[in-house]
Amino acid sequence: MDSFKALLIEEREGKVGHRFVDMGIEELDAGEVLIRVAYSSINFKDALAATGAGKIIRRFPCVGGIDLSGTVVESTNPRFKAGDPVIATSFDIGVAHHGGYAEFARVPADWVVPLPVGLSLYESMILGTAGFTAALAIVRMEENGLSPEKGAVIVTGATGGVGSLAVDMLAHRGYRVVALTGKESESGYLRSLGASEVMLRQDLDLAKIRPLDRARWAGAVDNLGGDVLAWIASTMEQGGTIASIGLAASMSLNTTVAPFILRGVSLLGVDSGYIREPYRTGVWQRLAGDLRPPHLADMARTIALADLPAAFEEYIAGRAKGRVVVAVAGS
Repeated sequence: MDSFKALLIEEREGKVGHRFVDMGIEELDAGEVLIRVAYSSINFKDALAATGAGKIIRRFPCVGGIDLSGTVVESTNPRFKAGDPVIATSFDIGVAHHGGYAEFARVPADWVVPLPVGLSLYESMILGTAGFTAALAIVRMEENGLSPEKGAVIVTGATGGVGSLAVDMLAHRGYRVVALTGKESESGYLRSLGASEVMLRQDLDLAKIRPLDRARWAGAVDNLGGDVLAWIASTMEQGGTIASIGLAASMSLNTTVAPFILRGVSLLGVDSGYIREPYRTGVWQRLAGDLRPPHLADMARTIALADLPAAFEEYIAGRAKGRVVVAVAGS
């Protein structure tokens, strides 16, 4: 192929923007594995990067898309051979290394994971970084002692990609899941994923967060940060576990040490971006097995590569729900 389509993120006169360009294989970044991309996805991070709404991109120009799945075209690493179905997410993909919003990608072998048996290339991108992050949070919490019999788990930002997948996975594993959202209209959607209860963020009084409030949660998956995370910490059960995975509301955290020293609460940071092997492949294998969300198809919609700009605006405006898969092959 002489050239292929790619969504390139650039900085011009101090402003970040994106446009479609024709690229050649020789313009791709260095790496041992050349992949023909079948699918990518949209994460909030992708929208921030492409629009310049967040300082995400570390190198300009850069092809966007932090997720991709596809088929190996060629590889100089013996772990992979031509024809292998693979996934590549996180690390520098889409922020400092050309990413998944192009028909071809070349990446280091250490960033590539074999597609697990039981997942299709399409399903792997319904999951993408969002699904990997949600699964990693659950794995970390359960390693810290969380189990369904311990009590309820609250998921914040529940209609987003990570939140929806976390609700689905936790409910499937037998947890009583409480979904916290600012979108009352999506209560039915969240219950369809397995949420036992839906709470509205606007009903919380975050102006008066006590050091210790009524204990309610054995576990929490927090996508928001800020005052919501402080409130969660104050309402955790004895020995409860919080997985901090996002900062959609704020990267600040104003709280006290009371929940941690008087209730033994654990605050776990979940970094899905740079966790390496064998942990990375292990989490993906669990996503094809016991952590596979049963409602994958219900929370996903598919768009063409050309439709990315409009979709980014939905994320920035807070209107996105569930997961958006980008059909790249043949674009």
